[in-house]
Amino acid sequence: MYKLTSDIIFPHPKFADEKGLLAFGGDLSLERIKVAYENGIFPWYEEGQPILWWSPDPRMILFPGKLNVSKSMKKLFKEKAFRVTYNENFEYIINKCANINREEQDGTWITDAMITSFTGLHEAGIAKSIEVWQGDKIVGGLYGLLLKDKNVFCGESMFTEVDNASKYGFITLVKNMEKNGIRLIDCQVYTKHLESLGAEEVSRHNFLTLLHAEVEN
Repeated sequence: MYKLTSDIIFPHPKFADEKGLLAFGGDLSLERIKVAYENGIFPWYEEGQPILWWSPDPRMILFPGKLNVSKSMKKLFKEKAFRVTYNENFEYIINKCANINREEQDGTWITDAMITSFTGLHEAGIAKSIEVWQGDKIVGGLYGLLLKDKNVFCGESMFTEVDNASKYGFITLVKNMEKNGIRLIDCQVYTKHLESLGAEEVSRHNFLTLLHAEVEN
């Protein structure tokens, strides 16, 4: 069992099933979520289900130095097609991520309880949002958790209402994270979109080794 700086206990991620499901139940207290992410575990469930905790194998990650920016995206940055801000409207971003229509997805895993908990994490300075603006309107964005002690950012979800807006925000975020010493972006699970940006799959064991590596501050 994992038991770090807290009385909250999770099974070791190696005990997850073949799909990555590790445990169910518990609550979404700020401390429990923080302990989960510090140990490579995250909640992912739908309304009406018990809280499900996951640690998939393989794991999708991005080393900031391996970020891939396409020619078309470089052109958008040269044109300053969007404006990007940080933490200006976390609640708007997480609610947009929860309610945006997505292909091949009937519902959302960002439940009301998740929104409440992550908003609390934002107020505690742990959850961060990135807003992408076109004029005076937010047209894309993303949010995630910053594990400062580990120099790791855990991406959660993103949305876009204009082509390339969320990608523009993600690239801006990764470049900013690299400048500030963030060594790893946890993307959780594979998507072609993330792969195109330079993310790669590693084994759960290697991910946990990276996550728990000693960090010089």
